[in-house]
Amino acid sequence: MSPANRVKAPAHNSKAAKNSPIAAKGVKSKASTSDLKTALATAKRVLQIEATAIEGLIGRLDARFDAAVELLYACKGRVVVTGLGKSGLIGRKVAATFASTGTPSFFLHAAEALHGDLGMLTAADVMLAISSSGETEELVELFESVKRLGIHLITLTASSQSTLAGASDVVLDIAVKEEACSLNLAPTASTAAAMAMGDALAIALLERRCFKEEDFAALHPGGKLGKKLRRVEALMHTGENAPRVPRSAKMPDVIYEMSRKGLGLTAVTDDGGRVLGIVTDGDLRRMMLKRKENVLELSASDCMTRNPVTLSRMELAATALRLMEEKKITSVLVVDAEGRLEGVVHIHDLWTLQLF
Repeated sequence: MSPANRVKAPAHNSKAAKNSPIAAKGVKSKASTSDLKTALATAKRVLQIEATAIEGLIGRLDARFDAAVELLYACKGRVVVTGLGKSGLIGRKVAATFASTGTPSFFLHAAEALHGDLGMLTAADVMLAISSSGETEELVELFESVKRLGIHLITLTASSQSTLAGASDVVLDIAVKEEACSLNLAPTASTAAAMAMGDALAIALLERRCFKEEDFAALHPGGKLGKKLRRVEALMHTGENAPRVPRSAKMPDVIYEMSRKGLGLTAVTDDGGRVLGIVTDGDLRRMMLKRKENVLELSASDCMTRNPVTLSRMELAATALRLMEEKKITSVLVVDAEGRLEGVVHIHDLWTLQLF
């Protein structure tokens, strides 16, 4: 290519590039300093408007919110969330939050419902609709069919005098003063408010159901969250892999059991399998320093630490890790309600869960 045909690169502001987050990753930015300042100012304005919109919901919460929670709590079927457009997208998230926190729920597309998906509904369901205007044509038509089924209706809307509000059992106000969009057109603050109200319902319902951490774990078996919420029983060494010796075992047998199982410890149990104590590598070293002679003639009961730290098999892996960190230990014995040894969980077993 001749010099005359080459395309000249645009002038580049090196100072702006140096200050750009993109440039920090090795990518040259064409944005000027003023452009970056404008973008940051916009971001702050958007976040402030949306924060104000959500904060504005607090003062409007009243007995209607309690009524909505009670309707949802009393639901014998599923909570069916519906909406169109951006409200529909928010509805999908709200339905997912309900489902993951113990309330059976799914999202129903209003238009699809009018073309056969009404068959998904039962009289035992409760419907939660999201519509800022409260006049969405498909939702109004859907409500007529839903009312015939005797399904209770809860609506999140910015218009308490709308058609949807008039047809609902409970109406929750999600009106906002302005959108965060500089044109005041794109749903931004209004969708943030709708999502926040949906979250408020889900969490209030979670607490109403006394939904516990272990219940949450049962519904989230996969991914990093699932790993964090795994129970000790899924990680512990059990049966022949759990080191144990009787109280009368001599030191050679204790050392052999500890070496064979490779966990740096052994539980000491009675004839019924109840834990009497624990012998660790550290216990052996301390005993050898304390007694220079005849160490191998000692029994497990002579060297063990009595009343060791124990856990139930139903405890979460995160709880086991927290306990190890607090006690500065690397293993915990797992026992049943009668104190019988069920297994051993080692800190190495928790590393793969990325809890650190």
